[in-house]
Amino acid sequence: MASILRDRILGSSKRHSLGGSKRHDEPQRPMQHHQQQVYPVEDLPCPFGDLGSNFSDSELRETAYEILVAACRSTGTRALTYIPQSEKADRAPALAPSASLQRSLSSSASRVKKALGLKTTPSKRRSGGGGGGESVSQGRVKKAVTVGELMRVQMRVSEQTDSRIRRALLRVAAGQLGRRIELMVLPLELLQQFKSSDFPNQQEYEAWQRKNLKVLEAGLLLHPHLPLEKTDTAAQRLRQIIRGALEKPLETGKHNESMQALRSVVTSLACRSFDGSTSDTCHWADGFPLNLRLYQMLLDSCFDINEETTIIEDVDEVLELIKKTWVILGLNQKLHNLCFSWVLFHRYVVTGQVESDLLFASNNMLIEVEKDAKAITDPVESKILSSTLSLVLGWAEKRLLAYRDTFHSGTIESMQIVVSLGVLSAKILVEDISREYRKKRKEVNVTFERVETYIRSSLRTAFAQKMEKVNSSKRISKNQNSPLPALSILAQETSELALNEKEIFSPILKRWHPLAAGVAVATLHSCYGNELKQFITNISELTPDTLQVLRAADKLEKDLVQIAVEDAVDSEDGGKSIIQEMPPYEAEAVIVNLVKSWIKTRVDRLKEWTDRNLQQEVWNPRANKEGFAPSAVEVLRIIDETLDAFFMLPIPMHPLLLPELMTGFDRCLQHYILRAKSGCGTRNTYIPSMPALTRCSTGSKFHGVFKKKEKSHIIHKRKSQVGTSNGDNSLGIPQLCVRINTLQQIRTELGVLDKRTIAHLQNAECTHVDYIENETGKRFELSATACVEGIQQLCEAIAYKIIFHELSHVLWDGLYVGEVSSSRIEPFLQELEQNLEIISSTVHDRARTRVITEVMKASFDGFVLVLLAGGPSRTFTQQDSEIIKEDFKFLTDLFWSSGDGLPADLIDKFSTTVKSILPLFSTNTESLVEQFRRLVVETYGSSTKSKLQLPPTSGHWGPTEPNTILRVLCCRNDETAAKFLKKTYNLPKKLNNAGF
Repeated sequence: MASILRDRILGSSKRHSLGGSKRHDEPQRPMQHHQQQVYPVEDLPCPFGDLGSNFSDSELRETAYEILVAACRSTGTRALTYIPQSEKADRAPALAPSASLQRSLSSSASRVKKALGLKTTPSKRRSGGGGGGESVSQGRVKKAVTVGELMRVQMRVSEQTDSRIRRALLRVAAGQLGRRIELMVLPLELLQQFKSSDFPNQQEYEAWQRKNLKVLEAGLLLHPHLPLEKTDTAAQRLRQIIRGALEKPLETGKHNESMQALRSVVTSLACRSFDGSTSDTCHWADGFPLNLRLYQMLLDSCFDINEETTIIEDVDEVLELIKKTWVILGLNQKLHNLCFSWVLFHRYVVTGQVESDLLFASNNMLIEVEKDAKAITDPVESKILSSTLSLVLGWAEKRLLAYRDTFHSGTIESMQIVVSLGVLSAKILVEDISREYRKKRKEVNVTFERVETYIRSSLRTAFAQKMEKVNSSKRISKNQNSPLPALSILAQETSELALNEKEIFSPILKRWHPLAAGVAVATLHSCYGNELKQFITNISELTPDTLQVLRAADKLEKDLVQIAVEDAVDSEDGGKSIIQEMPPYEAEAVIVNLVKSWIKTRVDRLKEWTDRNLQQEVWNPRANKEGFAPSAVEVLRIIDETLDAFFMLPIPMHPLLLPELMTGFDRCLQHYILRAKSGCGTRNTYIPSMPALTRCSTGSKFHGVFKKKEKSHIIHKRKSQVGTSNGDNSLGIPQLCVRINTLQQIRTELGVLDKRTIAHLQNAECTHVDYIENETGKRFELSATACVEGIQQLCEAIAYKIIFHELSHVLWDGLYVGEVSSSRIEPFLQELEQNLEIISSTVHDRARTRVITEVMKASFDGFVLVLLAGGPSRTFTQQDSEIIKEDFKFLTDLFWSSGDGLPADLIDKFSTTVKSILPLFSTNTESLVEQFRRLVVETYGSSTKSKLQLPPTSGHWGPTEPNTILRVLCCRNDETAAKFLKKTYNLPKKLNNAGF
């Protein structure tokens, strides 16, 4: 329920007056609720100190009432007049000395109650309620009509006692005409005025006498205004008289010796002064704490005896009378404010804390105390002020250090009064009383410091309670497979706690601390951070529970920071101090690191598995109908499953971490591809090295004259030059085809994986469109390139292995060896066709054309090498050119296969070199020599010795390439070519080591 601002509170510019302007940190007056929360009744020790005598409350009350009546009837030098009861009605208006006591009660609204923020109900008294006090006499209830009568009723003094006191005071006044009340020792005077006959019985008289003696003892011996010397004989004598009187009643006659002795010692003790002179004032009731306890009894009369939580409507008149006792009790406005604040506070506490108006009024009085606190120099007064404020502060902090346990939404408005009391008490204690503080003048804002302490303590307590509740719930549900880990639940509870604090408590506390909500969330941030830190320290791997906790922590931190930022919008530093107090949890960074570790673990496992299975892979063409390696199937399956698992991780940063995962996949696949093609050789592995230049034997046509032994030797030599099989079946042509199929399958699956990755990203929590667009095509760059290069390498390896290794016996060792017409290309074509059938039945459709194309290129290279670098065992005439052309056509037709093979334009493209060279074989020798001479001179210039430079072997064949023409001349079987070669380069007719 909303609270109503006071119209007026305590605090004027005048030091001892009520009213004034509102302070910025004062609480609002709480509205009354229909249902008040009642707390257990508790009591507080008296802050004024222990009296040291066994005074009952009734004795203190009666003594206080005696002082009140005496103070009110004293009028300076004029005498007090005794008026019989029968004459009171007629003469009371004319009695000036007792005008204050006999004044009629006012029916106007209480100025004091309004100033204190208390409810005013003047109609209650007029209607005969208990607000104005009632007098009980002779079985009849009658309404008090004067202030004096009201005070008697409020202080629970009977009419008989009141009459006796007034009668005694008249006697005192008659005996000491014109003497002021502060010059008398009232208990001493009262003792002398009565005998036992003035009381209903002897016991009552003796009790009354003992009471007055105890007052003298307390005021003059136990708590004197001036400290007593241990050797003070008057004090020792008074102690003896009091002890004797307690054993035997004191004779109180005016001229009685014992009474004279008592008067003598009492007067000497009461009239002492600091400078040793005789004082004009009798100090018998103005020593602490006796005077304050008596004053407390007087102030208690402000409460209705029938309704102990209600201040009477006539409190203005009552306080006016009570203040007349200051001259006797040695009090002033400062001490009055302190005592009244305590009385209001104490009454609130001992009545079950049901009437928050009392607390509100106590706080208003404390504001007045604060104004005078700096002016208090007396050490005893400072001690009392400190003691009182310490009790108030202790009581307040008992509730404020865990205010969430004390207050709730229904009682929140009373909390502001308690905060004000606590803060104000602490401020006075530190700033106005603490001498150390005055000396050092530290830059400490006590208000901020205390409220911040309350906030932090309460939130730490609340957090601990939440944590215990969560842990207890988890223990109970341990066997029920609870879906949420404890810290995740605690994060939710903490967030709710912060929101509840912001909505309910922070608006109240913000009146004293501008960053109340910020301090609260910073405290919760620290509390949860401590738990999270321990949790993170024990994390060894990424689990669903771990992610759940870290995500919950991240959300909690964002919620807390948001509250802090909103709370600090209008603050001087914009909330920087609070934000600096909240070091980031870095939950996202922890998640990132854990996911990176998760990625590394799985990538490492994939690589280990890849290596292990590659070692066992046999590249069997019949392992599956697709014709690729089972190990590749497993690698791709694991990658696919890992990708699914990655996107199942409940994290918001999939796009951020995906590149690292994809890079890991890419490197694993690249590793697989490199291992798959490793050891399979390359094009250069199988191409034979060029033999030294030589020329054929003139006129030798061989005519099949090779002996079997020689031919076997030649075949062995040639095979040893191009490399032999090491017996590893995994490197056979079918196995190499499976490797090609495997790389082709991987290449195809890369596109599938890429599309699946994009689909996962689009379904992820945080979809980064730019990332998807920019990264498309960039994933698997290493493996995609390795696939292309690997397939090319394997295609070339298969092609040149077939041509230069598998078919070397029919190509190098058979084609055109001896007589051209009898060693044509047909055997080579037959075996080549068998290999092409193996390739066609083994290699995947998408790679088949490439493999056969490479075989075609290799066969063309082999055909050219036979013609140009076939060594001295091969010799050609011009007439042989037609056979050669026909054989080459047979070779190209094999690949064209009547249109079912390779495309004609592809065959033409790669047969261009061979076709450009074949005309050289039909050109006459003289023309070849002239063409050769011209090209050498154009290319290298003429020699100084008129000899042609020997053109190096470039490996690039062509009709205008000198080395190509030179090699045609070397294998030309005529005398012209032989003489030219002998004369120009002195080439031998045969090599010592024939062949390649």
